[in-house]
Amino acid sequence: MNTYWNLFRITTFWESHGVWLWVVIDGLPAGFLVDQENIQNEMNRRKPGQSDITTQRKEDDSFEVISGIYEWKSTGHPITIILKNNDQDSSKYDNIKDILRPNHADMTYNSKYGFRDHRWGGRSSGRETVSRVIAWAIAKQYLKEKLWVDIIGYTKQVWNITWGNVERDYIESNKLRAWDRDLWPSMIEYVEKIARDGNSVWWIIECSIIGAPKNLWEPVFWKIKSRLAGSMLSIWWIQWFEYGVWFWVVGHTGETYNEWFINDKWDIKTKNNKYWWILWWISTWEDIVFRVAVKPTASIYKKQTTVDTDGEQVDFTIEWRHDPCILPRVIPVIESMAAIDILDLYFMNRARE
Repeated sequence: MNTYWNLFRITTFWESHGVWLWVVIDGLPAGFLVDQENIQNEMNRRKPGQSDITTQRKEDDSFEVISGIYEWKSTGHPITIILKNNDQDSSKYDNIKDILRPNHADMTYNSKYGFRDHRWGGRSSGRETVSRVIAWAIAKQYLKEKLWVDIIGYTKQVWNITWGNVERDYIESNKLRAWDRDLWPSMIEYVEKIARDGNSVWWIIECSIIGAPKNLWEPVFWKIKSRLAGSMLSIWWIQWFEYGVWFWVVGHTGETYNEWFINDKWDIKTKNNKYWWILWWISTWEDIVFRVAVKPTASIYKKQTTVDTDGEQVDFTIEWRHDPCILPRVIPVIESMAAIDILDLYFMNRARE
């Protein structure tokens, strides 16, 4: 399926080495003044070539509105936005046409469809996320202006280096979008070493949904945590999702995990927020915090051994540009999925009420 969500939904259609990438956004109320610069800013946060630790492929990621917006106001009809691929070179993939690359979609695509587009992965390429970020930019603006909701992702951990100090204003001023000024030097030193070695590395992203609306969503099949988990795990590089006290819950008993409620004059809340404001899977109008683990980029410059489509063992080395650390570029994608989830759930909850 290439369409996702319910009342605020997106459809993506494109191929990684095609001429155009498309996204259709349906469900945005009419009359909303869309901020063109905000969309481009979010695209710039995701695009390749933004620093020496990302792929050096150059895409300006400028976009064109085809429908659904007139004089930058939403008309209530489906919004169609397209973006052109510029810096593509399919010849770089010729040497792996018949090779099943480790940790790629080659083997499963061949098995499911009987053939595949070997150029950069076709629909399995991370290039697809550009469509999500376009939708996120609009959803983010709506959430911020109409509901005072902000969504911020940041680097929590690289390899075994994890942060302690929190500086929100520091996120966009460093190449890793880290939130800790003190640990930044050791983090970037490690990532640059990995890049020089032609390798890649895993990391953990934390995301805060600040001021999430109350009463999202249902207590059985439409839990807010299951929606967030499904959305995060739909991102190509995400391997793991957690929220609340995370896996530390295994060290608790009911007595130590349970929390009593307090009255803070404005609302009833828990004292220590072990649930991160998802209680029995419904939001409580406080910040929601979750984490995801991002796998190492599959394309590395190391010599690797695998098999070809005939099952014969082969050695190969990639010849194209890759991300030794997709860390800074994946953060706006994570934010985008969270924003679309929250906005869709908000519209559904409002419709029920």
